[in-house]
Amino acid sequence: MDFPPRPTDAELDILAVLWSLGPSTVRDVHETIAARKPTQYTTVLKQMQVMAEKGLVVRDEDQRAHVYKPARTREWTQKQLAGDLLRRAFEGSPTSLMLGALAAKKASKEELAELRAILDAHEERSR
Repeated sequence: MDFPPRPTDAELDILAVLWSLGPSTVRDVHETIAARKPTQYTTVLKQMQVMAEKGLVVRDEDQRAHVYKPARTREWTQKQLAGDLLRRAFEGSPTSLMLGALAAKKASKEELAELRAILDAHEERSR
């Protein structure tokens, strides 16, 4: 299977908007991003056109204003990015990846409890 290339930070910003809003026009995406940081409409337009060429988004050209949607789900993309990072930076070690993530940002008690529950469930499935 041919996977789309790893999205850049700017492309991930656009994908996050599309995952949140659902299928959207460039104007919708621009307005959402511009509310957080100054961004030109034409920049967002060009990025989304490139993303369509790369296979990161799908463009519906049936309407006057083209509507874009992510080619993959947030979960699929996160899994691919995590796997890529695991291979490239952590020599394939999930333990090293987890320790790196926990060292980079302090987890709340709730997040740690959720991680424990996920690890317990994963261990159960592995038996």
